[in-house]
Amino acid sequence: MNGFLTLLINISPCLIAFAATFILLMFLPFGKALLGADRGRKFAVGSEVNVGKPTGVGFYFVIVFAGVVIGFCYNDIAIVSSMALVLIAMITGFLDDRAKTPWNEYVKGGLDFLVALAGAYIATFMMSGEVIIGVTGTAVTIPKAVYFILAVILIGVSINSTNATDGVDGLSGSLTVITILAFHALSIMRGTITTQSFIICEAVIGALFAYLIFNHYPSKMLMGDAGSRALGLLIALYAMYVKMPFVYLVFGLPFIIDGGLSILKITIGRLTRRKIIIMKWLTTPVHDHLKKNKGFSVPKTMLTIFFFGLVLDIVFILIAFLVNKG
Repeated sequence: MNGFLTLLINISPCLIAFAATFILLMFLPFGKALLGADRGRKFAVGSEVNVGKPTGVGFYFVIVFAGVVIGFCYNDIAIVSSMALVLIAMITGFLDDRAKTPWNEYVKGGLDFLVALAGAYIATFMMSGEVIIGVTGTAVTIPKAVYFILAVILIGVSINSTNATDGVDGLSGSLTVITILAFHALSIMRGTITTQSFIICEAVIGALFAYLIFNHYPSKMLMGDAGSRALGLLIALYAMYVKMPFVYLVFGLPFIIDGGLSILKITIGRLTRRKIIIMKWLTTPVHDHLKKNKGFSVPKTMLTIFFFGLVLDIVFILIAFLVNKG
């Protein structure tokens, strides 16, 4: 009995986040007055099926997991500051979800840059400056100025890649789950796990599991920019909190390939006034390429990218374990 109570206490952040998110998404309080309706995405394959669905429900689950984390870690200034910034990122995305017309990309980019600067400040001056090389476990210290610049880049890439990935039912949420779990597992192996990082992992997983009940194909609701931008920021901050930001290049690779290539392709095209269009053979985001050019169904597209990420995470963790054992 005591063991069971101990288990409940240990997993309480996950249970609370799951229950609260499930109830909120089941009833969507103030839904019609609060949430936006999906407008579809220009040039996005199959996006017309989502038109009219409630969007921006990331508003609910981000408030839940951030609130749970702050409630359990209220005396950790780095964690509280990180969750406050995640809430700010959620609000900027939510306002875009609610807007009658999508915000200008330059406005979004400017807001993302400000969030990245704030996140880099938190990571550089409120978290440990030590970085652990994921495969070997070697600890290195990066000069603060360099670390700050790298943190800005990591946050910007993570926010935009996660946002661009959110175009297939269940994809962005499920990828975030395995990405956070992979960082968590590797932090246990490398000794960078803390009570706070454990609580963050539990709260996020609990909230996203509840969300995925409503977002699996065919989805009933969408997280919108309110969810995707906040999750992108969270992943970057979590990677830096457990001292393994460079491992994002592995665990975050599904986001980079699926969504990041789209951002890169668009950016180069705009900077060169469409004189240079890279990867003309590839429709981006990659999930659109799979649906349009390969004829994949929505579930097959989601599972293909998901299992690519899952196998990648498992292989990397296994290699790190074998290197550590050797």
